[in-house]
Amino acid sequence: MSAVEIDSICKTFGTLRAVDNLSLTVPRGTVYGFIGPNGSGKTTTLRMILRIIHPDSGRIRVLGEDATAGDAANDRIGYLPEERGLYRKMLVGEVLEFYAGLKGLRNAREDIRRWLDRLQLPGVEKKKVEAMSKGMAQKIQFIATVLHRPELVILDEPFSGLDPVNMDVIKDAVLELKKNGATVIFSTHDMDVAEKMCDFVFMIFKGQKVLDGTLESIKEKYGADTLRVRLDGNGVSFHELPGVQRVNDYGRFQELRIDKQADPQAILQQLAGRARVKHFEVTQPSLHDIFVRIAGPAAQEVAS
Repeated sequence: MSAVEIDSICKTFGTLRAVDNLSLTVPRGTVYGFIGPNGSGKTTTLRMILRIIHPDSGRIRVLGEDATAGDAANDRIGYLPEERGLYRKMLVGEVLEFYAGLKGLRNAREDIRRWLDRLQLPGVEKKKVEAMSKGMAQKIQFIATVLHRPELVILDEPFSGLDPVNMDVIKDAVLELKKNGATVIFSTHDMDVAEKMCDFVFMIFKGQKVLDGTLESIKEKYGADTLRVRLDGNGVSFHELPGVQRVNDYGRFQELRIDKQADPQAILQQLAGRARVKHFEVTQPSLHDIFVRIAGPAAQEVAS
């Protein structure tokens, strides 16, 4: 059985078609990444899965229950919204017990202590939420999301605003949830995180599905059309090389997108005649590059 099944849902706000005939299947026990530009329909889709809002048409099944027919699996779901919110005047332990109680979990103190230790927050139960840093408060809200051992965990931008240390802490906790049998859906703008963590990646653009599958299957559609190059020295004009369509300059190295007829060896020879080549690799495009290929032209059009 799938954790989530979405069949031809649509959602309109006034004249805006936020989600347009979207179908999607999220397998159980996976980490499923939602990606897409701002305003593409990610959060709207997540809120329809959660029954916060309802689709205008189509059907959604969550953990085997028909969400669009009024059935609810709410106590089996954990949700971390993008807009964080905790009761700032309450003690950390009290606010976590309150959220656990809302999901039917009683006598949660031992679980709270275990999670606080797990997320490197030992001994903060007696401190007020307002005394916590932004990163600490975000970890506390993550605990509130998963404390009741949900079968489905939905995280909207869970890594936003976290430093690398806390990102690793949350990342390890997410993978632990998966290991213990939970299904995790999370939206992110960090393509590197999505590429490393997700079993499946789904991209929505202008309300429509444009990518869906494993990272390997998505990259195979594009082929090995990318050269990753690092030179010793500057001054090489990559745009003048034969067959180079686009150059993405990262400073220390460059990614060159080439057309199908281009010969990588001919490009290497050209580079070797102009500078010392320290690294040259023929590879598939990164998820970041695929994202930009789909969303970039429209973003440039809006900007102009």
